[in-house]
Amino acid sequence: MARWLPRSTDLTRFCQKLNRVKTLEDDMMETSFNRCLSTIDLTLLGIGGMVGSGLYVLTGTVAKEIAGPAVIVSFIIAGFASLLAALCYAEFGARVPKTGSAYMFTYVSVGEIWAFLIGWNVLLEYMIGGAAVARAWSGYLDSIFNHKIKNFTETHVGAWQVPFLARYPDFLAAAILLVATAFISFGAKVSSWLNHVFSAISMGIILFILIMGFVLAQPKNWSTQEGGFAPYGLSGIMAGTATCFYAFVGFDVIAASSEEARNPQRAVPRAIAFSLGLATGAYILVSVVLTLMVPWHTLDPDSALADAFYRRGYAWAGFLVAAGSICAMNTVLLSNLFSLPRIVYAMAEDGLFFQVFSRVHPRTQVPVVGIVVFGLLMALLALIFDLEALVQFLSIGTLLAYTFVAASIIVLRFQQQKGDVPAPVRSGQPNPEPHEGPSGGELKEYESFSDKLQLVDRDKSKEQREPGQLKAAFEPYLEFLSDFYPGEVVTVAVVTLMVSAICLCSILVFGNTHLHLPTWSYSLLLVLFSLGFLLSLLLIWAHEQQHSTQTFQIPLVPLSPALSIILNIYLMLKLSYMTWLRFAVWLLLAQSSHSCSYTGRGSRVCLLVYFGYGIWHSKENLREPRPQRVSARYVVFPGGSLEERVQAVQPSSQPATGLPDTDTDDCKR
Repeated sequence: MARWLPRSTDLTRFCQKLNRVKTLEDDMMETSFNRCLSTIDLTLLGIGGMVGSGLYVLTGTVAKEIAGPAVIVSFIIAGFASLLAALCYAEFGARVPKTGSAYMFTYVSVGEIWAFLIGWNVLLEYMIGGAAVARAWSGYLDSIFNHKIKNFTETHVGAWQVPFLARYPDFLAAAILLVATAFISFGAKVSSWLNHVFSAISMGIILFILIMGFVLAQPKNWSTQEGGFAPYGLSGIMAGTATCFYAFVGFDVIAASSEEARNPQRAVPRAIAFSLGLATGAYILVSVVLTLMVPWHTLDPDSALADAFYRRGYAWAGFLVAAGSICAMNTVLLSNLFSLPRIVYAMAEDGLFFQVFSRVHPRTQVPVVGIVVFGLLMALLALIFDLEALVQFLSIGTLLAYTFVAASIIVLRFQQQKGDVPAPVRSGQPNPEPHEGPSGGELKEYESFSDKLQLVDRDKSKEQREPGQLKAAFEPYLEFLSDFYPGEVVTVAVVTLMVSAICLCSILVFGNTHLHLPTWSYSLLLVLFSLGFLLSLLLIWAHEQQHSTQTFQIPLVPLSPALSIILNIYLMLKLSYMTWLRFAVWLLLAQSSHSCSYTGRGSRVCLLVYFGYGIWHSKENLREPRPQRVSARYVVFPGGSLEERVQAVQPSSQPATGLPDTDTDDCKR
């Protein structure tokens, strides 16, 4: 029975497959797409993804129910938290100008299995998010016509009461998605032009709202008679921040479009900065005029802006607000439909998803198969499913992607660049000349089997140190860390930092409410996990990192990504337990794509998306060389120092016996 158990070498090789990283091409500007997008195009795409229906609905909801007029402060804090994540995306988008967004960034730095999970959740975010926006678009337009569309559908088609299904089929939502899919399939330039039209109308209406709002502003609405500026206190401001944070999740469309940018090294960071700054300013200023026009406690959460103009005697302005809301939702739809097929394309191009989705149309230079298939799936979701319960757990996938991208920034910044690691000596090459030891004696050589050895002869006296190595100033105090390979200690420290952040945020969120910890243990745990977080941060900082002036780099690494990590984890833990339950169900679906039952035999065959397809069809799997024996040559100096060299030896043409070859373990002098 023991012969059926996997050997340790097989388990090691399997774990290496899970954590292998993507090999980037030498020329990363080479692409099958059309590099036609400018900085303005990318900026408007980002604005379209962020300034959606939330500007017309979210501001009023947070102001009335959570934070009051202090929703302004909530948007400022949320904008800063989003800025940390956006800067991480900006560095990756400029450094790796390939489509795929968070999936691609995780693949090139963390590992394949983590990239697949991130990509799967990003697909979920775009699919359900786009379908939910389409249903909101349909409902908003229907409300303008006194729900005539809804009444007609229920009368002539019917209504049903089925769990997870909508009350009636929303043909209008499905139709708008199909129309948007058709426009997206015409190419990036057509999509960008259509986004320009809707974004220009939306920004014009926002400008009108701001001008009219400041004209109608009444400062007394922030007075103590109306409850004051922050009626819910600091807790209300922070709760509002957690809600307002999700208004800025659309900037990743810029990173997903980097493979179609003319000059991604400059355009991507600038577009992310401009779009996030304009979106943050729009949310803050609209919150100011909304809470100054009418008292915050009298706002209508469903249509705050239109209701505020109506109550001030400008009912006609409500139609402009409705038009602006519809245009804003159109830009969000275009953003989702633009990004989703490109994420699928990146996964299929790497072999982790079905190869058919990597086909690019030769004329339009877009992944037409992915656009059509996922556009139809999104339309089907909007047609028959109730998406209100599903939308809530989209935020987990978004925050998880932000967390992994921030961690990837730290790992990649402290890794050696391509070509820094010395290549092993191949068989067939001349052996190195004998060396003389420090005392001039003859060298003694030993050979033994090893599949994991690299050169360890490092010149510790040279001033220019490689990324991932310990800084010279800390070597006298942390000398025991000098024996690790460059980047190993940083990777372990990043994992420790994330674990400490999870524990710290768990104590902050659940310590007094769910865990009911006494004061002394609550304080002690906070101090311990805070020290773990800070020590991990200091340990990372004690190592050399890459310094490049060719592309944009986020400042204050590792502090900035670490702050992004802890903020994202805190916001994830603030979500309800039902949201986490739904998220866990989705991850289980990711493991099992579909199953078939054979009633006569009582067996079930489960096909796994990644373990059944992706891990074997991955391009990195095809790049892996066939197993071969490797011998290591140890050169022992008379003085006692040790130097190690690697020499790959071609396997001998002897039949496999299942037993290890012990000849290579013999020592030779």
